[in-house]
Amino acid sequence: MNIEDLRTYCISKAHVSESFPFDESTLVFKVSDKMFALTGLERIPHAVNVKCDPEMAIELREKYSSVTSAFHMNKKHWNTILLASDMSTDDIKKWIDHSYDLVVKSLTKKKQKELGFIK
Repeated sequence: MNIEDLRTYCISKAHVSESFPFDESTLVFKVSDKMFALTGLERIPHAVNVKCDPEMAIELREKYSSVTSAFHMNKKHWNTILLASDMSTDDIKKWIDHSYDLVVKSLTKKKQKELGFIK
């Protein structure tokens, strides 16, 4: 997966916005103003930070050499995944989806209903 594919995939999800809240090179993807993915555009090799269930986060780090605890993030809940890695594009998309879903589930029921995630 390259950086353009990452951006295209993230913004294709419902109610996603992108911004540069930290600096001019850290692109952040949010659902309802809560981060689910971020990437440093100047970082080589390219990588993405995604939120993760704590137990799964550890499993991913043990299984893939390209997955580490996220720098400057809560290490229990965030992983960094190198985009040019031993993970397939489908695997990376799966973990972006997982991050997005965790954030959506953390929204209030009222907000989830307002956005159409629940009826």
